[in-house]
Amino acid sequence: MGVFSFKTARPNFADVGGRFCYTNGMSWAARRRLIISVIIGAITIAFLSTVLIATFYQAPSCTDGLQNQGEAGIDCGGSCAYLCAADEQPPTVLFAKALSNGAGRASVIASVENKNASVAAKDVPYRVRLYGAGRSLIQEVTGTLDLPPGATIPVFIPSITSGKQVVVATFFDIDPSSPKWFQMSDDPRILPRVSSTKQGGTSSAPRIEATLVNSSTNMLSNVETIVLVRDEKGDVIAASRTIVSAIPAGGQSTATFTWNSAFPGIPASIEVVPVIPLP
Repeated sequence: MGVFSFKTARPNFADVGGRFCYTNGMSWAARRRLIISVIIGAITIAFLSTVLIATFYQAPSCTDGLQNQGEAGIDCGGSCAYLCAADEQPPTVLFAKALSNGAGRASVIASVENKNASVAAKDVPYRVRLYGAGRSLIQEVTGTLDLPPGATIPVFIPSITSGKQVVVATFFDIDPSSPKWFQMSDDPRILPRVSSTKQGGTSSAPRIEATLVNSSTNMLSNVETIVLVRDEKGDVIAASRTIVSAIPAGGQSTATFTWNSAFPGIPASIEVVPVIPLP
């Protein structure tokens, strides 16, 4: 009968200081090098991951061009202050008119309404175009305006060069997609009150004075004030703008408007509007 023999694997032992230590085929120095390499590799990976995250990762925001963080649209609604287009009404230009100043210049007066009762927009861009006979473009200017909630804002642009052409059409345009509407349930602006207006001067050099009253406890500085003069039909026949340097707290100041030529009609009403920018 044949004899079967079995060999079993024997662990490796090393004689260390008179004692036998199990080595499992790897010396202690090799294992130590392996452990150190693993630790260094882990630290390197953690460091590189931190650098890559800090370099390339951008936390969700209301200006990242993505619909995230519970937004109702791209960078609008939800956690973002800006409204989505479906929740807003575009600004309405009520009228725009060029007023000739002579000497090849014209001023433009316009009125813009914000129908959103609790929504505002800052630095809204607009474009004004003046046309002459035959629809020839005379001049084009741009600017910005603030639209407080539920307010109608006059815009006065003085001394636009028109040359020898007569302005026959004026267009005041606001791109409906340009305003960045945000919630503003309470208007934080301090608006002075117009307590009285007085027309004076001469027929060839009219003058209007308006008293502005500041009922707040804060002084108001550099208050832009616009005047619109209308005839009996309600058409604006003259307009101007001035800056009131200071209105003391609890006090009053006078806004003065002057013209170097007669009004092209008989004034029937005078409207004075302080224009305070949004914070």
